[in-house]
Amino acid sequence: MKAVVQRVSEGSVMVDGKVHTSIGKGFVILLGIKTGDTKDAALFLADKCAALRMFEDANEKMNLSLKDVGGSVIVVSQFTLYGDAQKGNRPSFIEAARPEEAEPLYNLFVERMKSLLGDDKVGAGVFRAMMEVKIVNDGPVTILIESK
Repeated sequence: MKAVVQRVSEGSVMVDGKVHTSIGKGFVILLGIKTGDTKDAALFLADKCAALRMFEDANEKMNLSLKDVGGSVIVVSQFTLYGDAQKGNRPSFIEAARPEEAEPLYNLFVERMKSLLGDDKVGAGVFRAMMEVKIVNDGPVTILIESK
């Protein structure tokens, strides 16, 4: 499982031309789930994302977490994080988990984030939907985290 964590000044997800969820300061997390990922991987990654210190303190060091700054999160499922374009020009998604395997792990990740940060601080995309994701990077600061 991997997460692309982007620090944002604002973010939103639109589905069918309507805003589904939006945040101000916080993270937009693009979550990729591969075949064989486990509940433990989802919990580990959620715990890690919630605790990341990616916001600057008074000394301009990245030393503050989402909780410290009152930030929010949007989690978006993105199977294309497991796209492999090593051969040819058309990516292969063979490593990406099938929807029936990925969706419960995605939901577990989102629920864990809510339990750590509060229901009102966590939004989510719509699994398997075509979405427009607006990400206004702050910095930009982007961190890639993978489960073991």
